[in-house]
Amino acid sequence: MLPSIIIVNYKSSRLILDCLHSIYRQGQEEFEVIVVDNSDDEEGRKAISGSYPVVKWIRMEYNAGFARANNAGIRAATGDIILLLNPDTLVEDNAIAECAARLRSSEYVAAGVQLLNTDRSPQITGNYFMTGGLNHLMALPAVGRLIRWLGYRLKVKKTNVASAEGLVEVDWINGAFLMVKRTAIDKAGLLDEDFFLYAEEIEWCSRLRRIGKLCVYGDLHTLHLQGESANDAFGSSGKGYYNLSDRKGYQIMLSGLVRIRKQFGAGWFIFHLAAYLFTVPVYLLVTIIRTLFLQPGRKREWANWWGFSVNVLRICGFVPVILSKKPHFYKVL
Repeated sequence: MLPSIIIVNYKSSRLILDCLHSIYRQGQEEFEVIVVDNSDDEEGRKAISGSYPVVKWIRMEYNAGFARANNAGIRAATGDIILLLNPDTLVEDNAIAECAARLRSSEYVAAGVQLLNTDRSPQITGNYFMTGGLNHLMALPAVGRLIRWLGYRLKVKKTNVASAEGLVEVDWINGAFLMVKRTAIDKAGLLDEDFFLYAEEIEWCSRLRRIGKLCVYGDLHTLHLQGESANDAFGSSGKGYYNLSDRKGYQIMLSGLVRIRKQFGAGWFIFHLAAYLFTVPVYLLVTIIRTLFLQPGRKREWANWWGFSVNVLRICGFVPVILSKKPHFYKVL
């Protein structure tokens, strides 16, 4: 059977065209490619269908986010191997076909390839779980640095693979390139549709991990223009998950806390929420010191503190529904 590739579109048809070009220029057409459109992008559909008529197009009736859109693609897919592929990726050296062939003949239930930045430096692709998801707190402003320092001092096991060399077993895989066996999905279930964006692949991998092992093939590569499509959607800037002061940061924090509740339980969720609340005054103190004594006149520091603080207060409004575990669509866009 052919591998099925699912790409979610939200006003990112230009990126998708580049992504598809990187796939098809290698002369490999034995894929089923499904684009799931979250943005009613008729112009993009025409451009993509005109260049690649074999691509299937599924239109969602609203901006359904990553999990729901990918689930729609998975339901429509016919392949025995499913690849969730970000629109802001460029596939190299027949990585999809090679990854599918290896995964199909292996004991693993899911696999990824080594993601690269545009300067070809390695991008974190494979990760490990920590008790209670404590590594999730390293993204906190000010407090996160202290947590990382303590982790280094105490020689805590690394939470990720900085650069995979050959085959590396991991607990969860970056959702930019996440390939899964259909048989594993049938057992573990689809992505959790409470998530809008961020953390859904982590929660999904935690369920896949109960079915079997996951790995990264470090000798296969894909460029990932990290955050391009999400930044456009949220009107944000910067890469990664460390800017928690804007709307994108709000979604990152909310999704992360929902994941902690689902994966580790109410106690760990409350612990994480307390850490967020504790960070507000600590971050304020650090901001005062920076602006008054170290870097006077930096208004941006105050804007970042204010944005983070407001986001934390907003999240507090979700506490009852998160604790209840009732179905809820955690979307802020």
